[in-house]
Amino acid sequence: MAFIDEIKAKAKSNKKTVILPESMDRRTFEAAAEILAEDIADLIIIGTDEEVKANSEGLDISKATIINPNTYEKTQEYINGFYELRKAKGMTLEEAEKTLLGDYMYYACMMVKMGDGDGIVSGACHSTANTLRPSLQIIKTAPGTKLVSAFFVMVVPNCEFGEDGVFVFGDCGLVQNPNPEELAAIAGSSAASFKQLVGKEPVVALLSHSSMGSAKHDDVTKVVEATKIAKEEYPQFAIDGELQADAAMVPAIGASKAPDSKVAGHANVLIFPDLDAGNIGYKLVQRLGKAEAYGPMCQGIAKPVNDLSRGCSAKDIVGVIAITAVQAQNS
Repeated sequence: MAFIDEIKAKAKSNKKTVILPESMDRRTFEAAAEILAEDIADLIIIGTDEEVKANSEGLDISKATIINPNTYEKTQEYINGFYELRKAKGMTLEEAEKTLLGDYMYYACMMVKMGDGDGIVSGACHSTANTLRPSLQIIKTAPGTKLVSAFFVMVVPNCEFGEDGVFVFGDCGLVQNPNPEELAAIAGSSAASFKQLVGKEPVVALLSHSSMGSAKHDDVTKVVEATKIAKEEYPQFAIDGELQADAAMVPAIGASKAPDSKVAGHANVLIFPDLDAGNIGYKLVQRLGKAEAYGPMCQGIAKPVNDLSRGCSAKDIVGVIAITAVQAQNS
């Protein structure tokens, strides 16, 4: 069974409610129609009657719950709750009302905070900052979280590497230039995400342009230090580095460049040294390798909130909604 089919089956086994705040985008409704037809998750779509009608024409979204913030009976409760959360930061009740009615992502976060939804998918027509800022202000980080980061699930067709072509790439969407401690935290979180979603043991490689000391540079030193920290902090996972990408994935090259490593040649979780490398890497694999790219998925927030690439398709959104529903089963 393909990865996304397994995710859909998991989602169906314990259905959760996912909130979609981007009623101004046609792709939201195309994805919603498919999710509802396959009974993968319950959906709440936030928007006015006009927005919903204009963007869902010809699609069956009759099983979705449509909530108009301007008329919904619990809106005042959400406004009051948001005010209580933010009044210490200087927010007034009037500002709370203006923010929630003017930005559906804030409204969605308050719904999750108040227990009226299990997760959120946004970002098709908004920036990562527009998605994450409300999440961190309202839902906040999960207990014990050292860093909120992002990952992609990459499904590469006809690929013998990784877990039958399935990988987690981190961080490709959020943390610009992690220091060694942050890079180690990304490695640990990404390993846990792989295990939760793929159901297999993660094999984690911290990537570099160097393999086991083949090059000397401050950038290499950062990855070496991160690897040491990650091994100490997450002994339950197989983690190693620094490794070049081919040494991480290809058994023969791994055996040649890092013969003493149990990770080299077998990695299914690839940790990039910075956001430039991660973003470039996932897009090359997606476009040239014709891979399915699901994300950026967020890790470290108390409830699942996932950001979409603005270049996503409706099919991509379906996949992210299904993954969000599975994450919600464990949050």
